[in-house]
Amino acid sequence: MNKSTQAYIQCFLAIKIAYFQQNCLSLISMEEDYFFMLSFLVLPFLYLIYKIFNSFNPPLPPGPIPWPVLGNLYYIKTMDHVSLANLATKHGPLMLLREGLQYLVIGSSSTAAIEILKTKDRVFSARAVPNAVPLTRSEIDQLSVWADASCENFKNIRTMCRAELFSSKALESQEVLRDKKIMEMVEFFRAKDGLVVNFDKCVYATVVNMFTNAFFSRDLVRLEEEGSDNPVKGLLRGIIGAIGAPNLSDAYPFLSKLDLQGMRKKHRELSMRVHALWEPIVKERRKRRRGGLSHQDFLDTLLNNGFTDYQIHKLLEELVTAGIDTTTSTINRTIVELINNPECMKKLQEELDTEFNQDLLKTSNLAQLPYLQACVKETLRLHPPAPLMLSHRALETCQVMNYTVPKNARVLVNVWAIGRDPSTWDMPSEYRPNRFLNSALDFKGNDFEFLPFGAGRRICPGLPMATKIVPAVIASLVYFLNWSLPQGNDPAIYEKLRATSDLIEPLLLIPKSRK
Repeated sequence: MNKSTQAYIQCFLAIKIAYFQQNCLSLISMEEDYFFMLSFLVLPFLYLIYKIFNSFNPPLPPGPIPWPVLGNLYYIKTMDHVSLANLATKHGPLMLLREGLQYLVIGSSSTAAIEILKTKDRVFSARAVPNAVPLTRSEIDQLSVWADASCENFKNIRTMCRAELFSSKALESQEVLRDKKIMEMVEFFRAKDGLVVNFDKCVYATVVNMFTNAFFSRDLVRLEEEGSDNPVKGLLRGIIGAIGAPNLSDAYPFLSKLDLQGMRKKHRELSMRVHALWEPIVKERRKRRRGGLSHQDFLDTLLNNGFTDYQIHKLLEELVTAGIDTTTSTINRTIVELINNPECMKKLQEELDTEFNQDLLKTSNLAQLPYLQACVKETLRLHPPAPLMLSHRALETCQVMNYTVPKNARVLVNVWAIGRDPSTWDMPSEYRPNRFLNSALDFKGNDFEFLPFGAGRRICPGLPMATKIVPAVIASLVYFLNWSLPQGNDPAIYEKLRATSDLIEPLLLIPKSRK
């Protein structure tokens, strides 16, 4: 019996003694007195049973006190990786918020990440699918990378993507094309020598074309459109915005069919416009295949495996949405950090000059350049492209860090907070690539202090492609060109959260040829 129960009973006995002293001569019936006594004795007994029963189940993780019905929506409305990291300093590395009627668990330390992504990897291998995704559960399992990791279709799609897009053999076959697209971008910037350019749009167009050439051997964007709005960029970022926006239907599942905020409708309309970008290519490819012609790219692989047009559209949409924005964001952030840290820029250019000393930079050798790799890693630590991992879902009730995580709870890992944990990183807010020069830390999912691509069953399948594209683009940009900010521009460019960590304003830079 715990102290609170003992105190309750002692208080009850004192009240009863006083009661009998004052009422011993009264005519209250014995039945009424027994009922009075029983009603007070039963309460501590039931409380004791409740405490004994709950002693077998660890408590829920700590967190801010929720309001009835609303939960912690007042926090979640403005939720981002920074505010959640600040909240975790008060409530702990494993924290619980109530998203309306739903549980939301946030891990903000490497210890929490180990339990979520390694120890309990199977339990958290499902995705919490946002209501904005306009697919039924069966469609998700058949078509989407949102499917549960145990789903056979998901395993087959992931295996196919690894073999045809992200394997060493596939990436090696894409190398000539990658180098060609990078040099087209370098020549475009050389032609703008000394002029202000919209750096983000140019890099975005280059990355889009790298992806789409790997998928179906065609460009989707022209670099010459740098000064105009990019429809591909607007559409893909619109989809990301719809998925990441706070949605009442996620907080209150009984509202899911109503789509009160129109997020599903918006996502569906944007998806149709994205599909229209490559629909003629798919139709043309089917027609050419009937004539015996074939490109032998990823689109051909999908056609060989009997994918319908709709299945092809959805898979390509999810691949480009997940990969292009995150890749571009990392390139942008690295260049900004190098401009803001000229000693790092100088050291990287010296490493590249020593290695190449020619007009053509062979990207196949970049893995052997330690300072280049260190610069990319340091950017990924400070500015992970997805500061909050895509949410996992608990397949069953389980224990994490001696707390109970309920079944179907949504689980997030705050990668941004882990990458800036002062107990792990010295001077965590500073850009210091040297920290990785004598370190074995890598981003392949085995070092839980550094998780820009996730870990476990749901690790980013595009990691091998990203680790080829990002260093190649960065190396080419700083080897052939010097970079500066236009006069009067503030180098402290702030972040905003969609699902990726991006720059609020256009990234305007001035290129100057050096090779």
